Amino acid sequence: MNSSDSVLAKSANYGNITLLEHTQQVVSVIKVFAKAFNLNEETAIKGAIIHDLGKAHPHFQNKIKGINAKSLFEKNKYDYTHRHEISSLAFLPIFDKGDWDPIIDMVIGHHKSIKKDKGEKGILDLIENDRYMIEHHLEGIEEWLIIGNSIISAFGYDVKEISKDNAAKAINYAAEYCKKKKSGWSKWRGLLMAADHFASSFMEQTDIKLQPLFKIPKLDFYFDGERISDLYPLSNKETSNSKKHTIVVAPTGAGKTDFLMKRCTGRIFYTLPFQASINAMWERIGNDLKQTNPNLDIRLQHATSRIVVKNNKDEQLLQGLVGSSIKVVTPHQMAGIIFGTPGFESVMLDLKGCDIILDEIHTYSDYSRAMVIEIVKALLKLDCQIHIGTATMPQVLYDELISIMGGREDVYEVKLDSEVLITFNRHIIYKHNSFEETLPIIKEAINKQEKILVIFNTVKKAQQAFKEFEMEFPGIDKMLIHSRYRRGDRVLLESKLKKEFNGDGSREFGDGLKPCLVVSTQVVEVSLDISFDRMITECAPIDSLIQRFGRINRKRNHDTIGKYKPVHVIKPNGNVLPYKKDILEKSFNQLPNDGQLLEENTLQEKINKVYPIIDTKEIDIHIIDSGGVFKLKELTNNKKSVLVEALDIESVSCILETDREECLTANWEERIQLEIPINFKTIARYIKQCEQLEVGSYPFVIPCNINNYQKYGLELTEPDNFL
Repeated sequence: MNSSDSVLAKSANYGNITLLEHTQQVVSVIKVFAKAFNLNEETAIKGAIIHDLGKAHPHFQNKIKGINAKSLFEKNKYDYTHRHEISSLAFLPIFDKGDWDPIIDMVIGHHKSIKKDKGEKGILDLIENDRYMIEHHLEGIEEWLIIGNSIISAFGYDVKEISKDNAAKAINYAAEYCKKKKSGWSKWRGLLMAADHFASSFMEQTDIKLQPLFKIPKLDFYFDGERISDLYPLSNKETSNSKKHTIVVAPTGAGKTDFLMKRCTGRIFYTLPFQASINAMWERIGNDLKQTNPNLDIRLQHATSRIVVKNNKDEQLLQGLVGSSIKVVTPHQMAGIIFGTPGFESVMLDLKGCDIILDEIHTYSDYSRAMVIEIVKALLKLDCQIHIGTATMPQVLYDELISIMGGREDVYEVKLDSEVLITFNRHIIYKHNSFEETLPIIKEAINKQEKILVIFNTVKKAQQAFKEFEMEFPGIDKMLIHSRYRRGDRVLLESKLKKEFNGDGSREFGDGLKPCLVVSTQVVEVSLDISFDRMITECAPIDSLIQRFGRINRKRNHDTIGKYKPVHVIKPNGNVLPYKKDILEKSFNQLPNDGQLLEENTLQEKINKVYPIIDTKEIDIHIIDSGGVFKLKELTNNKKSVLVEALDIESVSCILETDREECLTANWEERIQLEIPINFKTIARYIKQCEQLEVGSYPFVIPCNINNYQKYGLELTEPDNFL
């Protein structure tokens, strides 16, 4: 090891980046990030310089270069756990001892918890379980110290000879410092993690990719006078109010998105509950703002968002990184700030002081609703401005959120007058005892060239109905969309739904006007900009029903106001999972009947009757800040599984048997497009007889006829034989 040119920070698979190059890139990033997060730049630079110098250790270099031991002696010599960040601490004596503590936070915490990390490779785990830990981490220091010092010198710092004894004392100091850590979170750890991830993503392009970060978006588009219209009554509402937070209650199509965006003055995080609605909002905001902000950093982030932007590698890399001007996300992507999952400190830094839009938070499950409430509490501690928009929210939840956000003196409340709400009456309601009762209605609607949306509460029912429609209406354009498609196929289906089965009530198919029939589950429920003529739907909780109704007669113009379209609701019978029967029965009873108008100004009263109290599941045991007491020790984090446990998420990944070989050889991006996420309880009876692959998310291989899958998605039926 003669020079820093031969010492790698990244393997050949990640660009063969030298340790000097990577350090230069991280330093460039941390200068920008430290300024943005209001942390001392000089201290940040020192941490960035030495954070990876331990990679010069021969144990790391042999591993990254794929160099195998030449003898049994050499194999035994390096038969120990090596963490490069611990070896990096050997360079602490280069700097004044007064700088050590924040530098230690950055260096020792940028990959692992200091204790009880996965694999128990944190500094406190190793020093407890390996009495030769320090000796191992200083193996051959006389040689690699020279490399580290040359890199430090490259940044203009004076170097000095560090004895092995002084290096050992520095590591011991860091270990004792970590042992004394109290509850809380470290900004310095979050800073270095954020900088390291950014530099590792873009490498030699780092300086270019830094330029658009942390820019406040210009929102002139939403203030354009042409966007003010009586059709969208919120466009006439004053948005300049001195109160810090916002809560807007208004029907779909009233202009909530514009209003909430106009309330923002900083960087923006826009949250929505479902993947389809997030994708649509990301596209919409991009279309709105890119013309006047051509370089604006607008990002998308959810479980499969990398698939949505698969043609833009930079966007894929940026999604989980800090500094975006606008990020459209699910609350689950921010949940680390309450559960303390890996990287939560970086997310906290990124969120601090930003504008957070929470759209349609009432649509969540019991556990997720509790999560969102806790996120609001955490955001307030990060000095965020919170803006909540909803079409339907139970009064008890509304009151709780107002209280959490500081009361009415701190929250700008906006609602529409009864006279205005009347203009949003759009639906007449019919009740039915069974789905079979609606078949003649569907047939008549097709004869009238209508666009029909049929929604079921389970995938199995949607698949069964679609098969019936294939036989009953063979010549009609139709599609099926639900959650049990490959992730990649799901994205394509959402696009097809909006582009081919959407419109204002009449579509043209070459030889003239034709009807269409779409069968779906809840995946179309929230903020998806589609408009149909008629809906057939199973009963759901009233707030969800109102969201569903928003897909019918959605287009609002002077011609559509005062015109109503039909919604047919099927009475809850038998097994009503995934919902609670008493909630469904209350919801069904609140709806009008016999073609009566569903009046917008009565919805709040109906919702309150269905939800006199709000059931939010207890998740205190999982959250890191309960009642103002921070329970997590600095420089530690919880495992990702904590979020799964807290929200009662029991999902597994499946793949089709026909995709097995491709899945085994695919990279991460290709593999995730093949996966089909399914609730564990739904598939539990099958998986013991199915193969589970030892790659990626360990998907179960499900036998499935590929032709049937292409028409109906994954069907969970007993196959003729199992693997």
